[in-house]
Amino acid sequence: MLKTNNISGGLLLDCSAKIGVICTRFNSFIVDHLETGCIDMLQRSSSAEIDVDILKVPGAYELPVVAKKMVVSNSYDAIIALGAVIRGATPHFEQVAGACSNGLSRVATDSGVPVIFGVLTVDTIEQAIERAGTKAGNKGAEAAATAIEMINLMRQV
Repeated sequence: MLKTNNISGGLLLDCSAKIGVICTRFNSFIVDHLETGCIDMLQRSSSAEIDVDILKVPGAYELPVVAKKMVVSNSYDAIIALGAVIRGATPHFEQVAGACSNGLSRVATDSGVPVIFGVLTVDTIEQAIERAGTKAGNKGAEAAATAIEMINLMRQV
């Protein structure tokens, strides 16, 4: 006989948590909207106290090292990384986006702490604007919802 257990994190945090939000200053005209959406979602999705530390870094390339420092402190239930890498005419986009994505993924898998990838990697400024609160929703809010779900899930596993 097969017995299955379905475990889902859910989108309401009903116990206290500490979350680190790391935001890039580069492309701040986009990232500021992601940050606003993220904080709004965290406030709306919790019936308990959430302690949020917001850190600013120069750009997306610096996100992994700060995320690693935060998880090593054993102080955070989840880390949310927010940024915007917009393709240009040089290979710089691939270098930064790849290093950021790979680095954040490595921090999460090595530490067991959820590190949420809320970094836009887009071709145009228009696409970034759409994902920061207009046509395509707010990816910062989606990152916060993912963090809440992962915190709940990690506490059940």
